[in-house]
Amino acid sequence: MTVKLVNPEALPKPEVYSQLSIAEGSKLVFLAGQVARDANGEKVGEGDFAAQVEQAYLNVAAALAEVGGSWADIAKLTIYVVDWTPEKMPLLGQGVERAATKLGIDPVKPITLLGVSALGEPDIMVEVEATAVLD
Repeated sequence: MTVKLVNPEALPKPEVYSQLSIAEGSKLVFLAGQVARDANGEKVGEGDFAAQVEQAYLNVAAALAEVGGSWADIAKLTIYVVDWTPEKMPLLGQGVERAATKLGIDPVKPITLLGVSALGEPDIMVEVEATAVLD
């Protein structure tokens, strides 16, 4: 594995993300933000936040697989959520868990979660971008 996840003793130990990662591969992959669109560009989960999170995670995994990577190679995720409120956290968790189950992965990574006023298209509620390191 090219990415080792770490929770330093001097920092809190969250259950849903890691505080940092150590990447030792030779190829950096910067993945554009992924949204709730299928391979044909069709909308997925319109109006359903958890479904949109799930599709975005599935798209991240699919893009990495295309270049010979996997979820294990992700060093950092950034998640942009339209009109973020703490009440959306359970739905975010549901979407992540559904994607993780389908992919057979542990989704825990260093994550930055940002609330934004809008994304590229009005029906998009979440966008997930990733940085990965491959051998």
